[in-house]
Amino acid sequence: MKKDLLSIVDLSREDISQILEHSAVLKEKHKAGISYQPLKGKCLGMIFAKSSTRTRVSFEVGIYQLGGYALFLSARDIQLGRGETIADTAHVLSRYVDGIMIRTFHQADVEELARMAEIPVINGLTDLLHPCQVLADLFTIQERLGTLDGLQVAYVGDGNNMANSWLHAAARLGMTLSVASPRGYEPDAQVVDAARKTAKQTGASLKITDDPAAAVRGAHIICTDVWASMGQEGEEEKRRRDFSRFQVNAELGRHADPDYLFMHCLPAHRGEEVSAEILDGPHSIVFDEAENRLHTQKAIMELLMGDDTA
Repeated sequence: MKKDLLSIVDLSREDISQILEHSAVLKEKHKAGISYQPLKGKCLGMIFAKSSTRTRVSFEVGIYQLGGYALFLSARDIQLGRGETIADTAHVLSRYVDGIMIRTFHQADVEELARMAEIPVINGLTDLLHPCQVLADLFTIQERLGTLDGLQVAYVGDGNNMANSWLHAAARLGMTLSVASPRGYEPDAQVVDAARKTAKQTGASLKITDDPAAAVRGAHIICTDVWASMGQEGEEEKRRRDFSRFQVNAELGRHADPDYLFMHCLPAHRGEEVSAEILDGPHSIVFDEAENRLHTQKAIMELLMGDDTA
């Protein structure tokens, strides 16, 4: 693997397989109560320009389980939030900690941080991409179904960081993915172009549509996310109107495979992007998905921050 994890597009198929396989090993060790501390004494600096439940807790607990410790740095706590350059922050933190996880708004900021840092940088989320979540999703699917081969995935909703990262992942792994978003809310055009170029090499099938029923037809996996992400609160009412046809509910699910799995990165708004019947029902694996953030991110941290490859 490369020094950093900024985007799934930077990972080879072998890199992804290595992350998923090691996620399973680490989860098995944890469930068996086996102490495993390859990062003993190492520190992860965690920069949060955007607040979080799952990202903070999973990384903080994860580095602790691997023998290291986490240092939480909000935008209010460090000089980056008061005008210090990303480059200077990268240079300073490289002298103090062994890796950086950053959750922020702009993908360009994460890329600059990684370019200037001398230690591994992990993208914990940007407005453009959410690679750790989609890698955890892939692990969860593989854990449940035993394979990623031959599966049809549908993403229904805002063409946001989740949709973008799913496009990168599906293209790299040769999967079938349909993304259904209202017109004007499609995934990032550059991401789509890059994913389609990769798909030509891997045999992946990628479809962008504004018809949610067509997207989920025959799908083994249905994914969604909130209609208004952090920073878009002022658009909530408009988005509720524009996305009214895009709720994942029992009616939409009837178009999918009868045994489809439902996924959501959480937090979820019952009655908006997903009905309570689906989120809390037998198709839902959202809490397995949330749990697996812990183990997948542990795998990522060990592979990037460990003294030897796992």
